[in-house]
Amino acid sequence: MTIHRRLLSGVAPRILWMLMGLLALLIAAPYFIDKYALSVLILILYFAYVGQAWNIMMGFAGELSLGHALYAGLGGYVAAGLFTHYGLGPWAGVFAAAAAAALAGAIVGYLGFRFSLAGVYFALLTIAFGEFTRIAFDHLDWFGGSAGLFLKVDVAPNPFDLRGGPVLFYYVILALAAAAFVLSRLLLESRLGRYWLAIREDAEAAQAVGVPVLRYKLMAVMISAALTSLAGVWNAFYYNNLFPETAFGIGRSIEITLAPIIGGLGTLFGPIVGAVVLTGMGEAFTSLGDTLGIPGIKQIFYGLALLIIVMYRPAGIWPWLSERLGLGERPR
Repeated sequence: MTIHRRLLSGVAPRILWMLMGLLALLIAAPYFIDKYALSVLILILYFAYVGQAWNIMMGFAGELSLGHALYAGLGGYVAAGLFTHYGLGPWAGVFAAAAAAALAGAIVGYLGFRFSLAGVYFALLTIAFGEFTRIAFDHLDWFGGSAGLFLKVDVAPNPFDLRGGPVLFYYVILALAAAAFVLSRLLLESRLGRYWLAIREDAEAAQAVGVPVLRYKLMAVMISAALTSLAGVWNAFYYNNLFPETAFGIGRSIEITLAPIIGGLGTLFGPIVGAVVLTGMGEAFTSLGDTLGIPGIKQIFYGLALLIIVMYRPAGIWPWLSERLGLGERPR
């Protein structure tokens, strides 16, 4: 089956029109909204992208990772370090970043799967590697150590070096989010995606019918890690600084997981819907907290949202919403 047929197979025309209309609106958005709204939209697209990357590993292959900040942090540090010390732009540094993250994913995955770690035990392994890396980067002077790594901001705008205003970063993260959506669709409709789903449902049965489980699990981790590293590169050049405590922190890993969990694991639209709900409402609650003088209200909302979803919509918002809209996408 060709890529074109795989991408459009079984997709209703109205869904295609809906997606085209949404993409057109997003492309035109910077010309019609203010700076604050643009910053919120940037965050929504960022979390939709990293959620889609994490969803490949958890939603498709069924491997729980709570340490994905490891890959985002590695990607950001590698690209930022090459740019700071050698002047190598992010469009070239991103290949080194993706390779480093994929290698780290291969190491974590191999150790976990080789010794039959699964579920919460594998998740603990991912957290441990994230913490090891955070401690290591605290002592690596080439990356700035605990004092942080800062990118030059007093330079002329240059899209090739990701030096520019919010609009530039908006279009970059929009392109990444759209590409991740298309890639996820292609993966789901491929033999690889079907192997992942078989492994997720029953790894022993998949092994019994000849599926090389270890190999395909490792592929899921490496693809997810490489994609997450691109978000780390974007994040580093958007904020112009990196600190080990935040780049590899467990809080960042949890943020990565929230959108697909809230939106719907194993679905294409779940990470997008989850990012819209969590980021949009999170920003609203942050503004409300500032007005009322209540700190931490955003985190309280996240906790309550997760509790409500687990209790009343365990499959996520999107499967329920798509059924009401007659769109038909359900968790695979």
